[in-house]
Amino acid sequence: MASVYDFTVKDRSGNMVNLGEYAGKVLLIVNTATGCGFTPHYDPLEEMYRDLRDKGFEILDFPCNQFANQAPGSDEEIHEFCTLKFGTEFPQFAKIDVNGEDADPLFAFLSTEKPFTGFGKGLKFAALKKFTDMNNKVFGDKAYIKWNFTKFLIDREGNVVARFEPTEEMENVRKAVEELLG
Repeated sequence: MASVYDFTVKDRSGNMVNLGEYAGKVLLIVNTATGCGFTPHYDPLEEMYRDLRDKGFEILDFPCNQFANQAPGSDEEIHEFCTLKFGTEFPQFAKIDVNGEDADPLFAFLSTEKPFTGFGKGLKFAALKKFTDMNNKVFGDKAYIKWNFTKFLIDREGNVVARFEPTEEMENVRKAVEELLG
């Protein structure tokens, strides 16, 4: 059975990084955007990273521009925005596609391991569904990720144990990370 550690990705400088370098750590892998309504998730993500990284926790940030063109900058511009506005210190990788024929194999794997099960209920969820339905038409059966700030929780053995949609409360994400860290 494949694990996250079997994948290689590009860092924002274009260097190849084998995710096996993160073996033994709890990971939160996130597709992000700088101009999204969920961009403020960077604040609780960074807080969680600072509080928990010494316990073996890493956040891996993958910018993506496939959702309403909400991450239009270069890798360096995106990194500068995140560090200046949110003080992010966790690793940020090269901008990728998470859907379609050019979807990064890591995100296709993550989404296969933990498929989309819904956004929840209420007005916020209904509004987001309208946008995601339009986006899904473009990518069809390769619409792996429904929107920015989808988060995948990975255990210390490289197994995908949870998927959190952007509508999930960040307190719940943090609680799941803390439980996995022990």
